[in-house]
Amino acid sequence: MGLDIFLLIAGIVLLIVALFGCFLPVLPGPPLAFGALILLHFTSVAHVSPEVLWTMAGLALLVTILDYIVPIWGTRKFGGSKAGERGAIAGVIVGLFLGPLGIIIGPFFGALAGELLSGTPGDKAFRSAIGSFIGFLLGVGLKLMVTFVIAFYFFKIWLF
Repeated sequence: MGLDIFLLIAGIVLLIVALFGCFLPVLPGPPLAFGALILLHFTSVAHVSPEVLWTMAGLALLVTILDYIVPIWGTRKFGGSKAGERGAIAGVIVGLFLGPLGIIIGPFFGALAGELLSGTPGDKAFRSAIGSFIGFLLGVGLKLMVTFVIAFYFFKIWLF
């Protein structure tokens, strides 16, 4: 019983950290949420079926891979260059120190700065920054969706 309580609390903590991980690039949100489901599986109060575990593992892996591809795709789709991509990554890192708003607008300003510093004309640099921002938002949305699905199954399996 004591181990079950520990695993349940650790699982809930992982789910909370996973939600932050959907916004912070240093924390892998969906894999952390999947870790919570694994912890639940090892309790005596709930059983997570292999089908659910494999499905959620696949979703977490897919979204984690897409999270690296989508912002680059967004930047390129809107005419960005490697300098814009690197600027967007730098913007995410700097944005971490500026709170939630910095995390949201950091990739935009980073891509814009990267493009402008590489000599890209202002209008094209702005389009690239918009693409980076849209890619970032799509990545966050996908991670949130999968994290909430995993959290839903965690609580459904545990409580019902």
